[in-house]
Amino acid sequence: MFQNDAFRALDRHECLRLLAKVPVGRVVYTRQALPAVLPINFALDTDASVLLHTSPDSDLVRAIDGVVVAFEADEFDAATRSGWSVVVTGRATLVTDPVENERLSQIGPSSWMPLRDPVFVRIESEMVTGRELRGTRAAR
Repeated sequence: MFQNDAFRALDRHECLRLLAKVPVGRVVYTRQALPAVLPINFALDTDASVLLHTSPDSDLVRAIDGVVVAFEADEFDAATRSGWSVVVTGRATLVTDPVENERLSQIGPSSWMPLRDPVFVRIESEMVTGRELRGTRAAR
């Protein structure tokens, strides 16, 4: 097997630390039996779940409430050919508890889109994986 020191798997702690550094990721889910990917801003909750703030009548909420989804975020630098990617896999649920909604209104993400009566969606971090690529400056 080829050994490559420029690539390494990240542990859960490193993955969550990196996720907390970026404001936008992508929800990967199924829409009408086809794969769908939607970029969305997010935040991490204290229990490491991914929090989304979106419209209650959106196609996204209807498609993912109660379903296992993936959430991916990354950061790359083309000049150095380096970066990282983290994937969180878990069940997505609409937050319906009024006390929890109030708490998340204080600490959760604010949607970058104007929304009427937004809701929070929580993606449990049941499986967290990541990898880092430590490249070198590209030759010209």
